[in-house]
Amino acid sequence: MNLDLHAASPLAPTDDLAIHMGTVSVWTAQHAEILRDIEWDVRKGERWVLIGPNGSGKSTLLSLAAAVRHPSRGQVTILGGTLGRVDMPELRREIGHVEAGGKVLDWLTVEEVVLTGIGATARPLWWTYSVADRGAARAALDLLGCADLAGREIATCSQGERGRIRIARALIAEPQLLLLDEPAVGLDLVAREALIAALDRLSAGNPGLTSVLVTHHLEEIPPSTTHAILLRSGRVVASGPIVKTLTDLNLSASFGLPVVCRHDDERWSARAAGSWSRHLPQLATVG
Repeated sequence: MNLDLHAASPLAPTDDLAIHMGTVSVWTAQHAEILRDIEWDVRKGERWVLIGPNGSGKSTLLSLAAAVRHPSRGQVTILGGTLGRVDMPELRREIGHVEAGGKVLDWLTVEEVVLTGIGATARPLWWTYSVADRGAARAALDLLGCADLAGREIATCSQGERGRIRIARALIAEPQLLLLDEPAVGLDLVAREALIAALDRLSAGNPGLTSVLVTHHLEEIPPSTTHAILLRSGRVVASGPIVKTLTDLNLSASFGLPVVCRHDDERWSARAAGSWSRHLPQLATVG
């Protein structure tokens, strides 16, 4: 039986919110604080990037948005369902959560890997897939620029190709919310650019899909991204429309050193400011 998330739990402050976090904190069993007093609203159809140095709380924040953990304090409402008052497994069916380096069975074809996204299984459920399902798998692969890979074994695909295939696997379940955890990690320049182009095609073809992409690097931000949130030490440094949020001042506060950012031809980049670049080896542990 499908669960009506809106009926099962209190509505978020406005009906158009995909994510609402109000005064959210997370700490460990040893009382180490990971997130503190997070306020974050994501409206449906917005495309966010989540940025911050190592240890800033990005993965923990994404795990709350993915409905895989509860806050220690505060309220988290995802797609109308408030964590703690909603069926979490049912809610997760509406969320596509793509993690870097996810494991798949090497002997499956690319199309078969995508089909496993329908039931969120590791192995294909051969008897359940219809002609329409296989068509949907091919369409998802085509959207991500991987249609020509459908019949190949996943083991023969490059890391960049696998990243786009994992996104296609998430899309076949028709999620309302797509969460991408460092999808460009480990990719070379060509593979990174192919991924960014694929994400832009995805945004253009699915304007109602809400997404959050986690990255350390501004160069990995697709031009279609609309909003940004910056973290440092478990706190929000800045959040809002991307052109107002990704500033030298905000990025410097997030990464803990003077940063210069640029926005050219719809793409972002950042570097250490001036003479600070000569001291980066000594600053490797910042954040």
